[in-house]
Amino acid sequence: MDTSLTPALRDKAFRWIADDVDPAARAELQGLLARAMGREPGAAEDLADRMAGPLEFGTAGLRGPVRAGPNGMNVAVVTRTTAGVATWLNARGQGGGVVVVGRDARHGSEAFAKAAAEVLVAANFQVKVLPGPLPTPVLAFAVKHLGAVAGIQITASHNPPADNGYKLYDETGGQIVPPSDGQIERAIEAAPSAVSVPKAPGATTLGDDLLDAYLAEVAALPRGTARELKIAATALHGVGAATLASALQGAGFAKPHLVGAQSEPDADFPTVSFPNPEEPGATDLLLALAAETDADLAIALDPDADRCALGVRDADGRWRMLRGDESGVLLGEHLLSTMDTAMVGPALSPLVATTIVSSSMLGEIAKFHGARYAETLTGFKWLVRAGDGLVFAYEEALGLCVNPDFVRDKDGIAAAVLAASFAATLKAEGRSPLDVLDELAVRHGVYVTDQIALRVDDLSVRSRLMAGLRATPPQTLGGIDVTQEDLLPEADVLRLRGEGLRVVVRPSGTEPKLKAYLEIVEPVADAEALTQARKAAAERLATLRADIEALLR
Repeated sequence: MDTSLTPALRDKAFRWIADDVDPAARAELQGLLARAMGREPGAAEDLADRMAGPLEFGTAGLRGPVRAGPNGMNVAVVTRTTAGVATWLNARGQGGGVVVVGRDARHGSEAFAKAAAEVLVAANFQVKVLPGPLPTPVLAFAVKHLGAVAGIQITASHNPPADNGYKLYDETGGQIVPPSDGQIERAIEAAPSAVSVPKAPGATTLGDDLLDAYLAEVAALPRGTARELKIAATALHGVGAATLASALQGAGFAKPHLVGAQSEPDADFPTVSFPNPEEPGATDLLLALAAETDADLAIALDPDADRCALGVRDADGRWRMLRGDESGVLLGEHLLSTMDTAMVGPALSPLVATTIVSSSMLGEIAKFHGARYAETLTGFKWLVRAGDGLVFAYEEALGLCVNPDFVRDKDGIAAAVLAASFAATLKAEGRSPLDVLDELAVRHGVYVTDQIALRVDDLSVRSRLMAGLRATPPQTLGGIDVTQEDLLPEADVLRLRGEGLRVVVRPSGTEPKLKAYLEIVEPVADAEALTQARKAAAERLATLRADIEALLR
């Protein structure tokens, strides 16, 4: 990249500085511009990257590094974004309605939430602000509970510490879907500079009764009466620890043992390299605590507590985290096996749903229990819209919705409470979640999944690889004949299927990666054959992985 500071880049930076509403951000960008003008190595590249925006507003809202400039999360960007959201709401005939604003405890979250609230107040909306940093599911609950026309949560979920984000919910209580994202992006483009966007105080700060209402709903989720359970838990420096402890105790469980070093919100996430329970090492402190306290269940929330990972002890006494697909099928089985599947509405059996990249075992579980099953594109914005009668949805990336009646999104707090109920019931019976996984495998077959993520520096590589697969799809994978299904134009996704085999390939929507999701299904004759079936499935998965890695070179 050319390291020189062009006149166009310099002028663009000057204009942004003049229009910025945050003195600290102005000073930050002025300092960078001065260093670029002084030809400090790397300064011009940094400035060009910051000015390359704006951040794209998609169905997941905004997400990016906290820094000055249009290609970052800052007060000016949040101000213009919220002006666009207000325009969009007015165009939908929802002007003057209630909008709920919440936040996590990341760098900038408090200032960003304040800016969003003030823009909406000036635009004549009734703005209600959550009382401090709280889990994202509480914001999603508040939208439905208060009859709001929208909800805004300032959060970057489990992104790196340098990031923050802006998540938007519509009047359904679910995240927005197309074409809303495009409409909002155009409204943001048409918004005036941040300094010209009206702001006004006057938002109402909600009281504890909102959180109490959410916790009361969560407390009613457990199935059965067993509550004897020792729980170890972590919030990974996020905002979920206090809410999780209250939810578990409100449902009748003992206070969980919390990883002390990770229980208080800390925007720097000092004990983890990446604050995501899926990442290697992220749950090491949790599993050590579980072993130390002789726990029965380990629970890890991500920083905004919408995801939930579960840890269990195996027959040899070793602790491990369950994969997202394992947690999904276990809680799906628990829900369906403890409910009346005859009717959840007029002539409807219960509906469970997962995504096209998650394990398809949930479909077999649903069939066994007389329930309906749906697969959607990735993302909870689609899962919560899977159909009427939805009682459960999950995605392999640790997203679980066990309570769609009052939270139309993934909810790590509610999932943790239901998981505790499940584990306590099993403990009372002398069984464990791993025993249930064995029983499901004997009943439905061994389902094993894996993921390949090819990181690219040039996004055109993803397009080239996808085009190549479309032009010359493989005829066999893992020694099995396969057929290819192209999901265009609905989604840039290719699905390959064969006997006991499935591969889904798609570009990541949030990272510079091309992802391939693998699944192998191996039949099981009986319980005695389970060990051999698992071995065969693992070998087939390794062969399939090698074939896909060769395809994506």
